[in-house]
Amino acid sequence: MNDMMEFNGGEHMAESIYFAPLLPWHQALWSQLTTRVTAQQSLPHALLAAGMQGMGKRAFVWRLVAWLLCHQRATHPQGACAECESCQWLKSGTHPNLQTLPLVSMPVSVESADAKEKSSSSAKSKKSTKAASNSALKIKVDDIRALQPFIYQGGQGLRICVLDQAEKMTVAAANALLKTLEEPQAQVHLFLISDAPAQLLPTIKSRVQQLALQTIQPTVAIDYVTETLGSIVNREAVGTAEVAQLIQLANGAPLAAIALANTPWYSKRDMWIVTWQALRSGKRSSVAASDYWQKQLGIVEFTQLSELMMLDMRRICLGLNALQKDIDLSAITDGYEPDSGMLETFSKSLQQTKIALQQNVQEKFAYDKLMQELANL
Repeated sequence: MNDMMEFNGGEHMAESIYFAPLLPWHQALWSQLTTRVTAQQSLPHALLAAGMQGMGKRAFVWRLVAWLLCHQRATHPQGACAECESCQWLKSGTHPNLQTLPLVSMPVSVESADAKEKSSSSAKSKKSTKAASNSALKIKVDDIRALQPFIYQGGQGLRICVLDQAEKMTVAAANALLKTLEEPQAQVHLFLISDAPAQLLPTIKSRVQQLALQTIQPTVAIDYVTETLGSIVNREAVGTAEVAQLIQLANGAPLAAIALANTPWYSKRDMWIVTWQALRSGKRSSVAASDYWQKQLGIVEFTQLSELMMLDMRRICLGLNALQKDIDLSAITDGYEPDSGMLETFSKSLQQTKIALQQNVQEKFAYDKLMQELANL
């Protein structure tokens, strides 16, 4: 789940990311960049928005792109006007001065995305559609070469290229991009977005300036998550301690914490423990447990839940405190400590399950196998 979908709990229209309110921890950087532009000082030719998901880097980049292109930006320092011709082009996904790679990363309305998916599904099988989707996320050398006319055409005003998931560029594509980075063109800005900047070529990173989007004050994160979630999520009360735990589990990323609270599986952690205990004691068969959970969660959601539980079980076995304070795993493991080798085996099975699902393995088969292995912990 990327920043765009996490923004506002993933419920907003994707196109509104251009005009959404500025996230509190982005205020200082926004002011710094917009003041620079307003003062007729150019921005760096290439900027990198990098870091873990849930910090809002995509929300910041697309908001800045909209403002830079907005015809009324001089009178709208806090964000694009959403009314001018440029903003209307953005909403329709047809802005002549914006290029996005991969194309599927460009924000579009939910209705447009649904229409594309239905059209694609009618023409291809589920498996081939998934393969095509994975391929569409990669940036290839031909994609970079296709940008050259757009970048090098003179006299066309401000032009912006956004390269999302830049770490997925092929080596050939990255090398082709170097030429553009080494030869800045007037009124051309490149924005690179990456969830895994360590995977970018050092030569790419050395030629871009990273945006300071990583630092979020704990109090700012807590206030934002608290205000956004409200007091009840999935029929459960959310207090200060619960918010602090969500932020910790999300590694300090507020949008990821909000997304975590709204997942269908987060409220089922106690039931996961009950199932594990029943399987281990022989009070429930793996088949019965599999049938039960298939009615509760999809297999992808169950693997996400299990990965979180494995994280804390491993911590307890190492003598560390559990991250989840609202469930008492340590009381269970006091009289019985799972074998570290079995924990490793089950964790590997979770990874193998995710890979198998990409190859269209049936969910029931995957669920049955996981329940059999959970019984051995």
